[in-house]
Amino acid sequence: MPRTQKENERIRQIAIENIRNAAMELFMKQGYHATSISEIANYANISKGLLYNYFKGKEELLATMVEARISELVQVMNAAIDLEIPVDQIRYIIEGAIKNVQQKPEVFRFYLHLQTQPESDQVLIKYSRLLIEENAKQFELQCEIFKNMGVKEPIMRSLYFSSTLQGILLMISTYPNQFPIEEVKTQIIQEFCTPPINK
Repeated sequence: MPRTQKENERIRQIAIENIRNAAMELFMKQGYHATSISEIANYANISKGLLYNYFKGKEELLATMVEARISELVQVMNAAIDLEIPVDQIRYIIEGAIKNVQQKPEVFRFYLHLQTQPESDQVLIKYSRLLIEENAKQFELQCEIFKNMGVKEPIMRSLYFSSTLQGILLMISTYPNQFPIEEVKTQIIQEFCTPPINK
């Protein structure tokens, strides 16, 4: 019995995710420029020809990885914004970010590394800037949430919040089995989600 279009699409998405995961691991281990398409195909346990059915080359593969990451960030923020109460919005951002890094610490490290590429790297800097630009948009929305909370200095509060949360995410991604995640999550929620937040 032939596969349905829906089943074919499901298989296609699984294959794409498999290729992206293989590429991410190799990029982290060897660096983007030192990794070949052949190595990615081997690591993903597929032929080089099959990989080219999904991606024209290594840079297109990286581009789709970054697009997927940006889409995830947008979805999380949109879901937070859909909540009516600002405190709930911030709590959603905290819980979503921590859960995401708990589940995939290597993904957080990969995109953090990508954002810190030197300006001279003409390939990677394009994708670094895309991530930084998206983070800036997210920050603007976050400032608006703090403004709606009635915080006196929403930009400074948002900067402090982002710095605190990013530090926690970095610690989780670096020491996933040693870091007291639940205890620290409780503290950051108490710090930023207990009204009034006029600090």
